[in-house]
Amino acid sequence: MYDWIIDVLFWVAVVFLVGVYVSWRATRLDRLHVRVETARAALDAALVRRAAATLELAASRLLDPATSLVLATAAHEARTAGADHREFAESDLSRALRAVFDQPGFAGALADSGAGEGVLDELSAAAAKVAYARRFYNDAVSQARIARRKLLIRVLPLAGRAPLPDFFEIDDDPPGI
Repeated sequence: MYDWIIDVLFWVAVVFLVGVYVSWRATRLDRLHVRVETARAALDAALVRRAAATLELAASRLLDPATSLVLATAAHEARTAGADHREFAESDLSRALRAVFDQPGFAGALADSGAGEGVLDELSAAAAKVAYARRFYNDAVSQARIARRKLLIRVLPLAGRAPLPDFFEIDDDPPGI
């Protein structure tokens, strides 16, 4: 007599547990997407800060005109690049900074002048933050992509309409300041 009640309760419990698990996976995926968006905002802020520090150095009159022009052009292109060309422009800025600062004795001579030490410290910190922010962003993208490859996420459209996040690959080796 009570067998059908036990069967119904069993299936209700199974459906409930499956629903809880699916809800947990969807919430985790949503948190991963929020993490990607937050990391992207932090990366954008770090890139803008590095470009601003580069422009400040280029405008400081501590460099020769040709070097100032190279840095200012690379920083301006990095700040104004569209989404399709941003990675290339940021890589060009990294290469320009390394080309300028990797000259023998350049950073030392600039730091010895006294006036450029604060600008160099800011640029060095900004370049280091770009490297950290990019690694953090790419790690978040990697985790989101791994989560979206799961069978449950693909079978049930738990990702909704969220686009698959892309990695941000740039040459972010900091200059030898």
